[in-house]
Amino acid sequence: MAVAPDPGLVDPGSVSILVVEDSSFNRLVLRKRLAELGYSRVTEATDGMEGLAAIEAGTFDIVLLDLEMPRLDGIGVLERLHAARGAAPPVIVISALTEMEGIVRCIELGAEDYLPKSFDPPLLRARLGAVLEKKRLRDLADQRLAALEAELESARAAQLDLVPQDFAGIAPAGLSLHAAMIPARQVGGDLYDALRLGPSLLLACVADVSGKGAPAGLTMARTTGLIRSTAALLSEEGAAPDPAAILTRANNDLARENESQTFVTVVVAVLDAADGTGRIALAGHESPLLLRDGQVRVLEGLSRQPPLGTMEGFPYRSDPLVLAAGEALFLFSDGVTEAEDGAERFFGREGLAGALRPVAGAVPRALVEAVLEAVSGFAGGAPQADDITVLAVRRS
Repeated sequence: MAVAPDPGLVDPGSVSILVVEDSSFNRLVLRKRLAELGYSRVTEATDGMEGLAAIEAGTFDIVLLDLEMPRLDGIGVLERLHAARGAAPPVIVISALTEMEGIVRCIELGAEDYLPKSFDPPLLRARLGAVLEKKRLRDLADQRLAALEAELESARAAQLDLVPQDFAGIAPAGLSLHAAMIPARQVGGDLYDALRLGPSLLLACVADVSGKGAPAGLTMARTTGLIRSTAALLSEEGAAPDPAAILTRANNDLARENESQTFVTVVVAVLDAADGTGRIALAGHESPLLLRDGQVRVLEGLSRQPPLGTMEGFPYRSDPLVLAAGEALFLFSDGVTEAEDGAERFFGREGLAGALRPVAGAVPRALVEAVLEAVSGFAGGAPQADDITVLAVRRS
């Protein structure tokens, strides 16, 4: 008499089962029991080697695996599946109750459950139903994760499209620049920007949004838009836009109704390529570096001010900046200096200066690449904890 399947479980007729069992009698009994429960898509293997070959060649929803078999037993099969770390189907071990030590070892190797060789129909139905339901939920989670990762990858591409890449087309005559941004996740909170504001004017900035992931990425995009629109608006007034005015207007917008308490550290410089003069403003950000030949020094004496988004109405100030012929300005986020190795040591300012000294007279692209390579070598494979952003401008 057939046992009716539980209507709340996966449709048995759609389930593909692999039975790995050396006893022809047990295979016959198990196939009969499965048929009574509505499981008709059954493939058989007579030992572990055949079972592994079947798993590699086909797609199964579940494997019923005998513990004791010639050539390769159930433990051996699970050890190989475990070592391969592939997407193996869930496994229920077939065993006698006297083989409990082996059952425990199989569970440690990833088996979902075990089934006594009596093949009791209600118990068989319950074990299969429970394992298949877990598989269904895992598959659903994997599908949603894949969809989320695809969306995040799309967001990453969109975010990288926001920052400029045509550096030669942006830099006015007399200046050269290069920049790079490496998010710690698919979507990061760092940003860099470079804008030609006139025949000889260049705006360059690097910023770091508090937090990580999509919320920081959205604030990054908003900040980029505010800086660009404010700089363009001020440029229309005739004079070179003051970084202080840019930060003040952007801050007021970001600080207004800032319930999430998100803030942005930023450095903005506006340079005139004709004579190398300009102005620079910091808002809670790392001080930039000045490079010339083998010399690397911190740009000192800059006004220290709060990050954007923390205090509406704050009157930001800027400081004079002079970039002599042959000098380079190097902007960076704290993801560079706070990069960690496996021992949780920081790359630090000394590490940054050490990476830049040998190439201090090089073109901006070489400066950027030298720092990124040094940070990667220092980390030695340790997970990247923060976004890494660098920008270099050199006056010829």
